[in-house]
Amino acid sequence: MKPILIVAAVASALSLAACHSQEAQTVENAYDNQADVLDNQADQFDRAADNMSGLPAANAANVADRLENRADALRNEGDAKADAIDANKPD
Repeated sequence: MKPILIVAAVASALSLAACHSQEAQTVENAYDNQADVLDNQADQFDRAADNMSGLPAANAANVADRLENRADALRNEGDAKADAIDANKPD
């Protein structure tokens, strides 16, 4: 994952953390943790692709991209679920 994306993700998570209830934050954190696992796997495929050439390198890079996309989708899903929890909570 690119350093600027990591910084942006952390900043976003910190700013949103203050907006969620504890239950919503727990749900969002669970999704973020799953996404982090996928991001780590994507990083491993990227490193492997750096040591390959041709079709194997392209395949490894494609797998890394798909994992990163899935991680992003998981983070978005977790955020949506956290928002839904907060929307259903009385103030």
